[in-house]
Amino acid sequence: MRYAAIDIGSNAVRLLIADIIENNGSVSFKKNTLIRVPLRLGDDAFLDKRLSDKKIADLVKTMQAFGKLMEVYKVVDYMAYATSAMREAKNGAEVVAQIKIDAGVDLEIVHGQKEAGMIYASHPDQTIDKSKNYLYIDVGGGSTELSFFSSGEMWASKSFNIGTIRMLDNQDTEETWNDMKEFIRDNTKQFKLISGIGTGGNINKLYKLSEEKDKAPLSFGKLKSLYSYLTSFSLKDRINVLGLNQDRADVIIPACEIYLTVMKWANIKNIYVPTVGLVDGIIQTLIEKNFPKAG
Repeated sequence: MRYAAIDIGSNAVRLLIADIIENNGSVSFKKNTLIRVPLRLGDDAFLDKRLSDKKIADLVKTMQAFGKLMEVYKVVDYMAYATSAMREAKNGAEVVAQIKIDAGVDLEIVHGQKEAGMIYASHPDQTIDKSKNYLYIDVGGGSTELSFFSSGEMWASKSFNIGTIRMLDNQDTEETWNDMKEFIRDNTKQFKLISGIGTGGNINKLYKLSEEKDKAPLSFGKLKSLYSYLTSFSLKDRINVLGLNQDRADVIIPACEIYLTVMKWANIKNIYVPTVGLVDGIIQTLIEKNFPKAG
């Protein structure tokens, strides 16, 4: 049996097809196929507040392809979520309706809080000590989701319009940065020690570049050194010398800046990188919907 998850982000659109594994009453999943298409919807949404005809056409074609792939893989259930770019696009609802008609895919535009909860549904903390305090940091193209956890329980969560594409387009505001700083300080002052949990394509790539041992946290110092190393290369050389994808080579710099800033404000010395994201959370949510006792 297979489930699928579609994440329509500000930088890229992803399809994850997962094999569902039932074993002695427990249900888990194994990633089968992951496809990523760098559509950069955020460039339109953040600058023009609407998606252009070209972006819409590309998105519809991508959803048609994803729909056909789900048929071929015999997917029995799926969820498709759109995040920051589609939230901001004034014609977002029209695009959702067009995708339903032209691609047969049911798509939901989710608010930041639901996005944060859905990402956390991937259970990135399952191998982490629940007696400690964590700040969950998910950096996307259009928004950053922050969630504080203590003793395994969430006590605060908020989405901010600060993201990599938004920063590249100079659409992030000082006011939003100040709001994020205040939120972090308000929720860290009662704790002496907080560790980070980072999710998203950029922190996953940064973790690989750091060559840390599997499951070992990435230190603030190591991340700062990595940032200095990456910024010493031109965009062209980050692609040709370091081998980064073209749509990763530019956003990885503002992503690094966001993670470093959040870690500095929260006085976080180490960040764990469980290499999961929204699509993983969607699959886990589908499991909990269809196998309530296994959730």
